Amino acid sequence: MNHHFARSAAPAIEITRLANGLTIVSERMPHIATATLGVWVGAGSRHEREVEHGLSHLIEHMAFKGTTRRTARQIAEDIENVGGEINAATSVEFTSYTARVLGEDIDVALDVLGDILTQSTFEEAELAREKSVILQEYASVQDTPDDLIFDAFIETAFADQPIGRPILGTPITIRSFDGGMIRTFLAREYLPERMVLAAAGAVEHERLVAAAERHFGSLRGSEGPPSDGEAARYTGGERRIPRKLEQANIVIGLPGCSFKHEDYYATHMFAQILGGGLTSRLWHEVREQRGLAYEIGAFHWPFSDTGLFGISAGTAGADLPELIDVTLRTSRAAVNDIAPGEVERAKTQLKVALLTALETPAGRIERNARQLLAWGRVIPSEEIVAKVEAVTVEEVRSAGRRLLSGRPTLAAIGPVRKVPPLEAIAEELAAVDGAISF
Repeated sequence: MNHHFARSAAPAIEITRLANGLTIVSERMPHIATATLGVWVGAGSRHEREVEHGLSHLIEHMAFKGTTRRTARQIAEDIENVGGEINAATSVEFTSYTARVLGEDIDVALDVLGDILTQSTFEEAELAREKSVILQEYASVQDTPDDLIFDAFIETAFADQPIGRPILGTPITIRSFDGGMIRTFLAREYLPERMVLAAAGAVEHERLVAAAERHFGSLRGSEGPPSDGEAARYTGGERRIPRKLEQANIVIGLPGCSFKHEDYYATHMFAQILGGGLTSRLWHEVREQRGLAYEIGAFHWPFSDTGLFGISAGTAGADLPELIDVTLRTSRAAVNDIAPGEVERAKTQLKVALLTALETPAGRIERNARQLLAWGRVIPSEEIVAKVEAVTVEEVRSAGRRLLSGRPTLAAIGPVRKVPPLEAIAEELAAVDGAISF
């Protein structure tokens, strides 16, 4: 039906695996003069032990703070002298180090990326400075209720587990880190067999592979199979943070599914129909019809072995009971009467999001690296579009039913006195098949 999306002369993807296990993937994009490249490591905050909470994020910060060959200033100069930029990011399951340069300067970027990933010194004075920066970042989140609420939410949904711990760490763990802890974590988790070097734009695969051999060939693989981190166990529960604020922020969540689960696309579409845009049910009912919230939305965060569905909103403390009541009833109604037109719109929105991400070299390298780490292959867009197209109305309703039957998680911050008890929310959700009346 809409498969013409995928047939636009897709650039060839080339993949090579080095002897040490590092995978290299390149995608040449004609008419683009720059090259975007990066190293994705299949290790993030969920791979940390309890005493290491926040270490992945600190390592990402320390990557640019000096190597055996370069000072922090020289790292910045070497990239910016060729007009490039360099960045890094930490998530629950991945850490990435990326750079963008002109096509002819790929060697410079790879030299710097290889240097920071194999020769960083983690010098004590730099470490002390960076810990101070992260402590300020931590304080900033504590001062920002609409950020803090999501940390409280995932921490409550996956209580006492690495996957639920906020990525930044805590002041106690951040202050405790030293160079030895960093080296131990890197030796255990930053293994070439769980790393992908991805490049897109003005790239030549053979040249990329030769440079990767030079700059990353020294990385040693693991003696045994790498750990996948602790398996996630959804717990649910509630966390209320009373604060004297003008507005209350609230997130109600339920167990979702992994991006490897057969219901993944149907679950994503249910979240989209319920709270994914200006035509979504929650936006229409809560924001447009009743003016109960400035912002409201639903989301689904998938991980490799689990997922988390949630509805987030901000409103005045006095409006919380009505907001929650309308939100829960709207969610229940959706399970029973999602219409074919809503599913078609959700499919189109999903395809546009997918294809928009692939319009930039940065989007392509992220897609290629993540899929190689998760699936061992790059999944063609046509295959994903076909899976999206195949989802039925009943599958979306059924995904919604499965979501709403889970044990809820509640996180609230601000004037939260009027938030109903968690058990009342659970009972309201449990009435999924009952009559819905507004």
